[in-house]
Amino acid sequence: MRTIRYLAADVNGLKISYREAGRTDAPTLLLMHGFPSAGHMFRDLIPLLADSFHLVAPDLPGFGQSDLPPRDTFKYTFENLAETIDRFTEIIGLKRFAMYIFDYGAPVGLRIALKHPERISAIVSQNGNAYEEGLSDGWNPIRAYWENPSQTNRDALRGFLKPETTVQQYTHGVSDATRVSPDGYSLDNFYLARPGADEPQLDLFGDYKTNVALYPAFQKYFRDHKPPLLAVWGKNDPFFLPAGAEAFTRDIPGALVRFFDTGHFALETHADEIAAAIRDFLGG
Repeated sequence: MRTIRYLAADVNGLKISYREAGRTDAPTLLLMHGFPSAGHMFRDLIPLLADSFHLVAPDLPGFGQSDLPPRDTFKYTFENLAETIDRFTEIIGLKRFAMYIFDYGAPVGLRIALKHPERISAIVSQNGNAYEEGLSDGWNPIRAYWENPSQTNRDALRGFLKPETTVQQYTHGVSDATRVSPDGYSLDNFYLARPGADEPQLDLFGDYKTNVALYPAFQKYFRDHKPPLLAVWGKNDPFFLPAGAEAFTRDIPGALVRFFDTGHFALETHADEIAAAIRDFLGG
């Protein structure tokens, strides 16, 4: 059951790569990665849960092993990412599933939940934000681009694509950086360095404002449908603050919130603890 298969699906002419493990008749957990990563960010978590769950971790378009289509054939917006992954779930036959949403995976997954609330059995949010109070000052350069999408403001964001910035995202807020494997950030930097990868990422930085605009709709979904929700949060995340995790309980009174003494990529240091929390939450 711990065997991981590395597969691909054709979604409207795009190759969407994904990793899958566990019995297909077990409860499904759709694992949604963030920036600048891909499905490999779940490489430690999947073996810890594969005996009890059906795990599916797709790479978003433009990330990982999925296609990186040219910008003149694919518009890099979160709405398009969500539509692609929504169709992906249908193509591979997912009818009802829990979602693990992290970073970019949160606005992608929550868009799917808005469209198909009946398909979502539960949500695990790991530093996956849906509240303005969860956004730190680290977003200020990106906010400047939202407010004035000039070339100067766009170019100012290229620092977020540098290798040293990726490493910092992995190690900031981690008490012992020797626990952070270089595997994750090295793969991320490899994918970021591909020809043509930078402009789509800058497009998504600019489009992130549409996610913030949808926060009220996401919060209404929480109030109306009250999906079982577990927040597992790296409390030292420089981008998504603990207040964003605590805010879930405002709209879902039964939401569970667990903080871990680590940073943005909490799975790099606390995969065992997060897996145990997921088992307690989902059963199995």
